[in-house]
Amino acid sequence: MNANGIKRSLEGAGLRCTAQRYAVMSFLMDHKGHPTAAEIFKAVNRVDPLSSRATTYNNLRDLVRAGLVREVAVEGRAGRFDLSGMRHHHFICDRCGNVEDMEWYDVPRPRSRSLGKRVVRECQLIFRGLCTKCAERASPVPRLGDK
Repeated sequence: MNANGIKRSLEGAGLRCTAQRYAVMSFLMDHKGHPTAAEIFKAVNRVDPLSSRATTYNNLRDLVRAGLVREVAVEGRAGRFDLSGMRHHHFICDRCGNVEDMEWYDVPRPRSRSLGKRVVRECQLIFRGLCTKCAERASPVPRLGDK
């Protein structure tokens, strides 16, 4: 997505294209991985030293509400962010907290009677366990009968 694409996506979501919002979206487009709000603030602040932490955090909140950015909640750690453009699930490492994209596959919708009056906006799967690096470093789990 280029500069015009960012501007169109912001305006299409009902948001003004401010310099700070543009900087947040541009950083997320170029960043591989899932940065924290603090990492995004540092990157935006390098480009625009007048940008405040509160402005960056408020813009992230607005971008999440508009559906342009997705927040991935990592238990006991800072939330992480990525663009919502490509559908995917996530794998979160229990040891290092790394968040990885996983291939998307459709999740069956629950029966309407089990939802009651709830309105589902989206459904995501989060896989948890040990990432490849942490699994290689982990000591083998003793199996029953091993001495």
